[in-house]
Amino acid sequence: MRFKPLWMALAIAIMGSAAFAQESRRPSHCLAIADATPGAAYIQKASWTAPVPQYSVRINYVAHATFLLQTPGGLDIATDFTGFLGNTTLIPDVVTMNHAHDTHWTANPDPAIPHVLPGWGPFGEGIDHHLELGEVLVRNVSTDIRSQFGGQEDNGNSIFIFEVEGLCIGHLGHLHHEPNEQQYAAIGRLDVVMVPVDGGYTLPRDVMVRIVDRLKSSIVIPMHWFSGFALEAFLEQVQDSFVIDRRDSSFLEVSLRDLPSRPTVVVLRPEWLRDAQN
Repeated sequence: MRFKPLWMALAIAIMGSAAFAQESRRPSHCLAIADATPGAAYIQKASWTAPVPQYSVRINYVAHATFLLQTPGGLDIATDFTGFLGNTTLIPDVVTMNHAHDTHWTANPDPAIPHVLPGWGPFGEGIDHHLELGEVLVRNVSTDIRSQFGGQEDNGNSIFIFEVEGLCIGHLGHLHHEPNEQQYAAIGRLDVVMVPVDGGYTLPRDVMVRIVDRLKSSIVIPMHWFSGFALEAFLEQVQDSFVIDRRDSSFLEVSLRDLPSRPTVVVLRPEWLRDAQN
């Protein structure tokens, strides 16, 4: 009988450790070199309103450069947020914005949004974000943009990086130049990256191809493509070094164990969010 108190104490300690692990962010390898793990096919669900499976992240392509990232813990993060996500009452927990054009930001975000992260600060100074929300870390790397009348605004754009469930997910925003060595180092290794492939409003297509080759991400999601012509031109340029995976859906769910063994361009079809009908 004298062993019972010891057994109970051990059980309580194990349960406490498990609970703590569930509330903590799963470490990522953004700033370390890591090989992609060959995995199975991506998991697909019927609706963006369904719960996100454990260890996974759901990435919804909403429109233009706006994506909705969803986590198993129920966090909703909107990128390059314009104030509108569709016919939905959803209030994101975090929104990120870039102000190159009004299709990437809003001057009047809903005051109910807990965390609004602009990708710029005072003119030319940039901004630094390091937002810890338990299961997610949101950080940014400042880059330049073109200002009005052909000038340049130093540090006026942000590449936002989301570290969640061991994954590093990056959104290049309205990138206007290839990152320098210091910026590449600050970005680190991205497992998934959303890249503008318009071929001119942001960067010439060959420069963007050089960037995705340098980042060596397991999954590249094209955005900011305006027309099928721009998208197809980008796909033609990368088809020799990337697997092309065209989807009929607007979202995918991915986990660290499901990353493809070869670098893959996943083409999603943008779709406004709509609340589920009762």
